[in-house]
Amino acid sequence: AALIGAIGRFEGMPVTILAQSKGRDLQENLACNFGMMNPEGYRKAMRLAKQAEKFHRPIITIIDTAGAFPGKGAEERGQAEAIASSLKMFATLQTPVIAIVLSEGGSGGALALSVADRIYMMENAVYSILSCEGFASILWKDETRAKEAAELMECTAMDLAKKGIIDGIIMEPEGGFDHQSDEVYGQIRSIIRRELNILTKIRVKNLVQQRYEKFRAMGNV
Repeated sequence: AALIGAIGRFEGMPVTILAQSKGRDLQENLACNFGMMNPEGYRKAMRLAKQAEKFHRPIITIIDTAGAFPGKGAEERGQAEAIASSLKMFATLQTPVIAIVLSEGGSGGALALSVADRIYMMENAVYSILSCEGFASILWKDETRAKEAAELMECTAMDLAKKGIIDGIIMEPEGGFDHQSDEVYGQIRSIIRRELNILTKIRVKNLVQQRYEKFRAMGNV
């Protein structure tokens, strides 16, 4: 339930949507495991992604998770393998992929669905290989130092845009997304329209090569 998969149309173009969901109230939070996917969720995403590839549908992923579920059962059922397989598959997927980090993109739980041709972030979102609380608890054994950890990790949209990790920032209105959601939706629609218009015109072989080079270049100084 933490992974919503759907086939739809974006302005007439068939697309596949893979969206992580935390739920909107306590009951939905529990049903969606607060957005922390089990290995079955990643395998579900991979099945839909391969189907999209077969029928030449672009994929739009919505990232919103603190990380993959770290429970004993998830590990027993192959959580690490599912994430690794997802990373590998998306790296070579022969169809355009656009990822949008909605609020929180943490650890392999987010990375597994964000090996994409284009990555955009909401202005106040965070995106990193580890949550700030997890970083603080590992480094200082004190998760209350999460704010200090965030400054060291440089995981905000502004930080990642400067490093070239993401391709752009979706600006949020003063007071938050809920106050002027139509404005934010308009930005997202414009971004998706522009990028689909570009990506769908690139030959598949070149698209995969560009994606490979994009991620290989990350971290170069």
